[in-house]
Amino acid sequence: MRDSRRLPLPERERRWPAFLLVPLLAAAPPQEAPAQDIPISLNQLGFEPGDPKTAIVEADGAPRDWQLIDAAGKVLASGKAWPFGPDAASGAPVQRIDFSRFGVPGRGYRIRVGTSESAPFAIAPNLYRPLARDALIFFYHQRAGTPIEARIVGAKWARPAGHAREVAKCFAGKDERGTEWAGCPYTLDVTGGWYDAGDHGKYVVNGGISLWTLLAAHERNPGALAQGSGPAPGLLAEARYEMEFLLRMQVPDGTRLRVPVGKPEPAPGRAAREASQAPFAEIDASGMAHQKVADARWTALPMPPQDDTQERLLYPPTTAATLNLAVTAAQCARIWKGIDAGFAARCLSAAERAFAAAGRNPEVYATGSFTGSGGYGDMDVSDEFYWAAAELFVTTGKPEYHQAVTASPYLTAPVGEPGWPQVATLGTITLATRPSALPQAEVRRLRGLLVAAADRFLADAAGNGYRIPYLATGYPWGSNGALLNRAMVLGIAGDLTGNPKYRAGVIDAIDYILGRNPNFTSYVSGHGLFSMRNPHHRFWAPALDPALPGPPPGTLSGGPNSTAMVDPVAAKLKGHCAPQRCWADDVHAYALNEVAINWNAPLLWVAMWLGA
Repeated sequence: MRDSRRLPLPERERRWPAFLLVPLLAAAPPQEAPAQDIPISLNQLGFEPGDPKTAIVEADGAPRDWQLIDAAGKVLASGKAWPFGPDAASGAPVQRIDFSRFGVPGRGYRIRVGTSESAPFAIAPNLYRPLARDALIFFYHQRAGTPIEARIVGAKWARPAGHAREVAKCFAGKDERGTEWAGCPYTLDVTGGWYDAGDHGKYVVNGGISLWTLLAAHERNPGALAQGSGPAPGLLAEARYEMEFLLRMQVPDGTRLRVPVGKPEPAPGRAAREASQAPFAEIDASGMAHQKVADARWTALPMPPQDDTQERLLYPPTTAATLNLAVTAAQCARIWKGIDAGFAARCLSAAERAFAAAGRNPEVYATGSFTGSGGYGDMDVSDEFYWAAAELFVTTGKPEYHQAVTASPYLTAPVGEPGWPQVATLGTITLATRPSALPQAEVRRLRGLLVAAADRFLADAAGNGYRIPYLATGYPWGSNGALLNRAMVLGIAGDLTGNPKYRAGVIDAIDYILGRNPNFTSYVSGHGLFSMRNPHHRFWAPALDPALPGPPPGTLSGGPNSTAMVDPVAAKLKGHCAPQRCWADDVHAYALNEVAINWNAPLLWVAMWLGA
């Protein structure tokens, strides 16, 4: 593929890294950077003294000489780069610079190759603590139903409550396919929770994996971020805010609803398949969870949530959403047991009711009938059943949940990269790392599966020039989140074995996220000299309305996407970018540069693991 950074440009621009050429960056104060004859990328935040330290040079030919210089230009170390050669993922020949032996704390360091210099960086202990705090405060910014206070986030990001009192009825009537929905005989107060991404929807499925990741980070290290920075909420306070919302999305007992049950019948042709619908049936929906609450139609950009006047609707319950509720409520029950016994009991009751409801209704799937909000459709929820059974077994020790765990093929299956549609790995993580009645031989076997997955991820790093534990012919939507979920598995393998190679793998992943990538950009706003500034977001959109703020520090871009280039910005790049370069810092690039709670959650987990 052609490299988008090498498409024809005015002569005066040809020597500048691609991220400086995005027109919408004019919305933020411009940053000056040296012209680079030889592009150099590295973690713009920096490195802890004892960690591996790598920079990447885009250059072919003989190994390039490099120097490490301080803020005054004094040479502190030097050497030769190691040539990897042509790199399909980045579309360029690359060489690697290893300066791991240098560990003297300081700021303003740079790597120099010829006349080119890298962005400045630091070497310091506890480097990732501010990143972890900011990644957590992102969730406070995404809150619905409460004012975002200046005393916590500063006047720039303060705003009135969005959807301050959200009492919603169920969708009823004809959907966009002409299918008639009966609705439900109640309304629910679903105030609160987190907006999912750049839109105003609140989704139980994606909220589930996001909340699980925060709570798993807490269980690994209960002391870290237990208290917020200053008046900011701590991790458990933030997690409880979402948990309360998920509990509100549960269908009341004694409710019967008419919903599609089973998978749609196969039909020839794409249009026919998209229009197909599983047959409706009346079910006992007691204890299930609604898939989402969202606007009836997509809102325009920009649109601060307090200005959103569209009707908010509950959309039908699904088995996947119900199991996500069971998972997080089971976690809640064991974590809050010694903190707030009443809340813990309420969570456990909801979890067990949800698991039972999913068992009664194992094939109620999300449909593509409602296009004013995200679908999060999943036609295989066997992994969600395993995940929920694992959480409930660890929390309660009850034989019925142990039986559900041992009956699942996922208990012995190889572990893969987790994500909201593939959550079996998360169940294995819980069984392998949390105290339970599972036999120790079984725990050791599960730990071996996690370590084996981590080793596969490390092996993937050898296949790409930027040496990240990710190997793909095409980069998917939210590739940064996928990489960080792999880093979480690497971190767990590090915990289980004590082998430093796993920390090195996590460092490779976070280095890429924070600037060691062919876009020469830190994908986390406010962390690194050249960081993402124009996410696809409805109220962090200064490029569309100068009165609106840009993203707060700690906000992660979804990242390169070469497989679903469906937005207007991505469409222009399609066919002209190597996978890692299929990205733009543009508010309109929803397939490339949206933000989402399920991507920021592993960023928080990894930053905490690295030293929060």
